[in-house]
Order: sequence, then structure tokens, then C-alpha cells
Amino acid sequence: MTIHEQLVQQFQTYVAESQRFEEKGIKASGTRARKALAELSKLCKERRSEIQEAKSKEEE
Repeated sequence: MTIHEQLVQQFQTYVAESQRFEEKGIKASGTRARKALAELSKLCKERRSEIQEAKSKEEE
């Protein structure tokens, strides 16, 4: 699975868990939503590096 696909999957997880937390008040969903956000942050940094590396190779 590519980093892009992982980002999409984590975002979908965040949206679903956040919705359960907000609408139903399920505390565990809040925890899972926060976990998904932390993973999104990590994946964003990886993807940024990946894009920058590809861009640098293109310029050579």
C-alpha cells in the first residue's frame, strides 16, 4: 500500500471515529480518532519527503 493510500485510509478512519464520538459520545472512538490523526501526521511527513525527493530527481 502506498503512502497516499495509507493517508486516505487513515483519514477515513478519523472521519468515522470522530463522527461516532461526536454523535454517540463513544469515548473509545475519540481515542481512535486521535490515534488516526497522529498517524496522519506521521504519514504526511513521509509523503512530503517522498514528493520532495521525486521533485529533486526531476530537476537533475
